[in-house]
Amino acid sequence: MSKGLLWRFSLIALFITLSLLYLTPTLVSPLPSWWKGLLPKDRIHLGLDLQGGTHLVMEVETQKAVEGTLDLIATDLEDALSAKTLRYKQIARQGGDRVGMTFYDRGTADEAQKLLKDKYPTMTLVPPYDEGGFVHLQLRMNEKEAQERKDRAVAQALETIRNRIDQFGVSEPVIAREGLTNIVVQLPGISDPKRAIELIGRTARLEFKLVDETVNPAIATPGTIPEDTEILMEKRTDPTTGAVTEIPLAVKKKAIITGDLLTDAQIRIDSQFNQPYVAIEFNSTGARLFDQVTAANVGKRFAIVLDNTIYSAPVIRERISGGSAQISGSFTEKEAADLAIVLRAGSLPAPVKIIQNVTVGPSLGEDSINKGLMAGAIGVALVILFMGIYYKLSGMVANFGMILNVLFLMGALAALGATLTLPGIAAIVLLIGMSVDANVLIFERIREELRLGKTPIAALDSGYDKAFLTIMDSHVTTLITAAVLFQFGTGPVKGFAVSLSLGVIINLFTALVGTKAIFDFVLNRLRVKRLSV
Repeated sequence: MSKGLLWRFSLIALFITLSLLYLTPTLVSPLPSWWKGLLPKDRIHLGLDLQGGTHLVMEVETQKAVEGTLDLIATDLEDALSAKTLRYKQIARQGGDRVGMTFYDRGTADEAQKLLKDKYPTMTLVPPYDEGGFVHLQLRMNEKEAQERKDRAVAQALETIRNRIDQFGVSEPVIAREGLTNIVVQLPGISDPKRAIELIGRTARLEFKLVDETVNPAIATPGTIPEDTEILMEKRTDPTTGAVTEIPLAVKKKAIITGDLLTDAQIRIDSQFNQPYVAIEFNSTGARLFDQVTAANVGKRFAIVLDNTIYSAPVIRERISGGSAQISGSFTEKEAADLAIVLRAGSLPAPVKIIQNVTVGPSLGEDSINKGLMAGAIGVALVILFMGIYYKLSGMVANFGMILNVLFLMGALAALGATLTLPGIAAIVLLIGMSVDANVLIFERIREELRLGKTPIAALDSGYDKAFLTIMDSHVTTLITAAVLFQFGTGPVKGFAVSLSLGVIINLFTALVGTKAIFDFVLNRLRVKRLSV
């Protein structure tokens, strides 16, 4: 056997071995105990349309992101004015685009105006006006800046949701932006969609707030509590019955530390009470603030608030240094694990609202798989029959190349960890057609050369040479189309593009190298005098 022929057969044998190796976890279940170490263990991932799962469309409430920014500006202004000993009556967000300030005199308002121009040069300052014996100032966010914050909120929400889903452990999720405010999430094969939805949609705004012990929350009303105090509910779950009760608690509105300063959150089990809790770590800024706050408030209670719900309100027994703390409460282990996930992944910049929730059952997925496989099997059988009848033994070589195509493609999907979807199965069926088409082009050129009286070897070489450019042209244009689909498509369209791209490359190899090697071996080594085509 010549070196060129040996090299080609070696390459084909290598690809067959690798494909079977990567397909074994998909075809054999369970795997034998010795199948460990370096051998592949992952099955081919199936898309949402094949194995079922959940399809969500969520709307990011972007206006809330703008309002959250204005709230932060209001808090920042309180600190800045206090630092310069400028007296003010009230600073608060007004509407959805401005922060309002009330001063006792014109002179203070003028000084504050200079400070605002330096501190927030991109925002519009409404000229001060007198009303009710006070001087009022307003700082307004312009439309362009508000829109930029809304766009940024959607991008941040998408990234946060992606982090949460990754830590939740969903394989091959689809997470993509849709339009200006929507995010599409597809979770194939999840067993607890309700838990996943709660995890994704939780805002996870973590705050530490001091408890206002001067207010009795049981009898307090909005008109009787101080302006800087609010009533929040403390959630308690009975560990025996699972019953949830809510107890009102008065806390200061201003957060002393927020979850933005966290670096890690892990679930732990209390060795004394065997209860799960979440251990958190602060960054250097958070550690310093936590140290200062606990040192200044020994003996007082501070509430750990997540999304306006109090999870615990312990008493500060001593100064806490080192930058670590724990969130304890009446958690189940699963609730504590989910809380740790959302704290690690960060909070959403704005709440998200689920506007579409479609759950595809596994029975529908199984039915889709069976129909897809049936369609593929019928297509392959018909093609094998036609090629065997019309092109005789040469047709059987083409059939062998087609089977290699499917084997190599499935092996490549498994090796690359790609997801097989119904459109992906359609791409495989299309690949079968392309494989046959390439061989028909070659065989027709060979027939023409044989009619001219050439020998089988000469007709074979000439047939492959003449069909080469046509095959390359059709495959390259298809590959370009697949690349465009992958770049601009989403979900199943991308799955189709991946399968099609791999199939085109593999078909070029089997049509121009694989089948040619078989013909060369038969004609040169076995001394066949007549070509059956």
